[in-house]
Amino acid sequence: MVFKRLLGSLGVGGPSVDTVLDPGAVAPGGVVAGQVNLQGGSADFTIEHITLELVARVEAEYDEGEAEGMVAFHQHVVAGGFRLAEGEHRSVPFSFTLPWETPITELYGQGLGIVLGVRTELGVAGAKGKGDLDPVAVRPLPAQEAILEALGQLGFGFKSADLELGHIGGTGQQLPFYQEIELTPAPQYAHQVNEIEVTFLAGPAGLEVVLEADKRGGFLSEGRDTLSRHTVGHHDVDHADWNAEVDRWIRGLLEHRASHGSYGHAGGALFAQGGHKDEYGHGGHRGDGHHSGPGVGTAVAAGAAGLAVGVVGGMVAAEVVDEVGDFFEGDEEEEGEDDEG
Repeated sequence: MVFKRLLGSLGVGGPSVDTVLDPGAVAPGGVVAGQVNLQGGSADFTIEHITLELVARVEAEYDEGEAEGMVAFHQHVVAGGFRLAEGEHRSVPFSFTLPWETPITELYGQGLGIVLGVRTELGVAGAKGKGDLDPVAVRPLPAQEAILEALGQLGFGFKSADLELGHIGGTGQQLPFYQEIELTPAPQYAHQVNEIEVTFLAGPAGLEVVLEADKRGGFLSEGRDTLSRHTVGHHDVDHADWNAEVDRWIRGLLEHRASHGSYGHAGGALFAQGGHKDEYGHGGHRGDGHHSGPGVGTAVAAGAAGLAVGVVGGMVAAEVVDEVGDFFEGDEEEEGEDDEG
């Protein structure tokens, strides 16, 4: 996208930038690649730096209500310290690794309504400007897909997905926010729970999976939510009956919820190199077989209702990205030094 704001800060004769990402979705921990295309202005300019930022639209809950804004969570310096001649066209290739906890934005090619992308910052002659958001498609890791697939086969349906500012206590969370995937209950659990939320915290060895029943006030406010935490190694994907495993998680979560009325914090290290580890707790703070069959993927392909419904609140992800433009423009100066990679 052309650097519209940079023209305002450097004058109409300043350089412009168009960042082009390689096509296709990338999984967390995978490589994002592309090129930054520079077009020289009406004079020579010294390009002090070209920096890419990963940014996402994140919600925050307060006592007074809710707010949302764009949060930068990763930076990559592409190049810098060179002269861009008048009218010169130059392409600078780049590649960088997505953080493991990067939220997923699609499932089986269907958008989940998450606004996430790359924003390019160009430093020129002591001034710097930030460009428009280039959306990045993030597909689930095999373990994430297996768990979501199992939930779909068990009868759970996709409701919404969002990003919440804050930290889930007792986990190895690295980013300043986490993703919640909200599900409507399967028929066999509809009398016990109104909603199930799933959060994945991925790392090099595997996933922490946090399940929450009946969210009321969010992880950062008081409530009586029931949580369970599980660990799954990346290498476990092909060695588990995921329908049975996930059903066991859900049953344990709801049984614990029914039999306990107070919060018992699940402390200690939750991430393990292999196998599964389960812990349960209550509170308002987030302090052998084969992979299952087509399930939700088949439902999506058939256009049926299921976990991977691509329309969220009447808007697909691409439309949400377009909608965020005006908000994004006005949020530029407020982010400042708080948006660190």
